[in-house]
Amino acid sequence: MGRVAGKVAFITGAGRGQGRSHAVRLAEEGADIIAVDICQDFETVGYPMATPDDLKETVRLVEEQGRRIVAVQADVRDAAQLRQALEQGVRELGRLDIVVAQAGIATLKGQPPMQAWCDVIDVNLIGSINAVQAALPHLSEGASIIVTASAAALMDHGIVQTPGSDPGGAGYAFSKRALADYAHEIARNLAPRGIRVNVVHPTNCNTPMLQSEPMYRSFRPDLEKPTRQDAEPAFYVQQAMPVPYIEPVEVSNAIVFLASEEARYVTGMQMRVDAGGYLKWHDFHK
Repeated sequence: MGRVAGKVAFITGAGRGQGRSHAVRLAEEGADIIAVDICQDFETVGYPMATPDDLKETVRLVEEQGRRIVAVQADVRDAAQLRQALEQGVRELGRLDIVVAQAGIATLKGQPPMQAWCDVIDVNLIGSINAVQAALPHLSEGASIIVTASAAALMDHGIVQTPGSDPGGAGYAFSKRALADYAHEIARNLAPRGIRVNVVHPTNCNTPMLQSEPMYRSFRPDLEKPTRQDAEPAFYVQQAMPVPYIEPVEVSNAIVFLASEEARYVTGMQMRVDAGGYLKWHDFHK
């Protein structure tokens, strides 16, 4: 028996990257999957989003594990659309036990600047809240909600030298901080019902978001058109351990733990999967 055998997991941003990894890893441990992804590009995001074919590949990989999956193209920014997609999955699979609010974008130096701010807030923060709130009517005692924030939410960003120069980048960090705070508060309110809420904070993760031109420019602002080879040595600055990034499965393993009965008394946790990145920014806190 797998660690989440017989359970159903709702995962946003499941078309590729971390979302796909979570879907496959949970399926390996016995869960059926409700997978949602917009499968559509954003003008303010400088790298391509997942495609319908990517979402089909997630379906194939989950079914390869012998598990069922309902995959729907839906926009997390649209609460009604997301609720409809989830309800379709619950009708077909019969229940809901696990929520993984994973969908996220990075609009670094996106244009127009304030649209970049709006898009990243709408997807990362409001989209995650929409996913949780759509799921609440279907959850009962023993359920697990997991939201993906970021090591960026925990960094000391210091003094902002040029306010307004990159609203998209600022919005990314803010959305993740606000999401972590939201999860803490809702965990407090759901604890009496036996429903757990936890946050995972990945560091640099080897996905298309990291391996993209805007991210390379963010790490190597001294170069006009940095390549992956240019940027990768700078990736190490984020972590205390000597690695440039982690793989999606490292985060998925934390997701499986938090979704499983092994973590039945773990709630309100801000779990860092950051190769020690937090240690570079903060002293010990009680």
